[in-house]
Amino acid sequence: MYPTKNIIQNAMNSKDHTTLVAAVKAAGLVETLEGPGPFTVFAPTNEAFAMLPAGTVDNLLKPENKAALATILTYHVVSGKWDAKMLMAKIKEGNGTAQLTTIQGGMIWAMMMNDKIMLKDEKGNMATVTIPNVYQSNGVIFVIDRVLMPK
Repeated sequence: MYPTKNIIQNAMNSKDHTTLVAAVKAAGLVETLEGPGPFTVFAPTNEAFAMLPAGTVDNLLKPENKAALATILTYHVVSGKWDAKMLMAKIKEGNGTAQLTTIQGGMIWAMMMNDKIMLKDEKGNMATVTIPNVYQSNGVIFVIDRVLMPK
C-alpha cells in the first residue's frame, strides 16, 4: 500500500481485501472512499468476511441488498484521520474506552487488550486490529479480523 494513493486504490491492490473491494463496488461506495475524506477505515480481511454465516456475503452482494451492504460498510468508516497514537490517547482519555461515531451513524468502541486495539460493535462482537496505521492520501486504514455489525 502506498501513502500517496487513496483508500480505494490501495485496497484494490491488497490480496487480503478482495471481498471488501467487491462489497464497496457493489454498494456504490467507490466514489465516496476515493474522495478527499479524511477517513479512518476499519477494513475486514477476506478471512473476516468468511467467518460470517454461510451465504451472507453472496446475499449482501445482490443488487437488491445494496442499501443493507452500504449500511454495514459505512459502519466501518469514521470521519477524520485517526492513527493508533490518537486512538490510544482517546481510549486513555475515556478511561479505557473510546466511543467512535461511524459515518453510518452508529457507534463502535475502541479499547486496549494485551497491547492490541480491540473494537466492539453495537451487537457486542469484538474485532482485533491486526495491522494499524496503513496511511493513505485520504485517511488511514486499520486492518481488522472480524466484520463489525450495526444494530
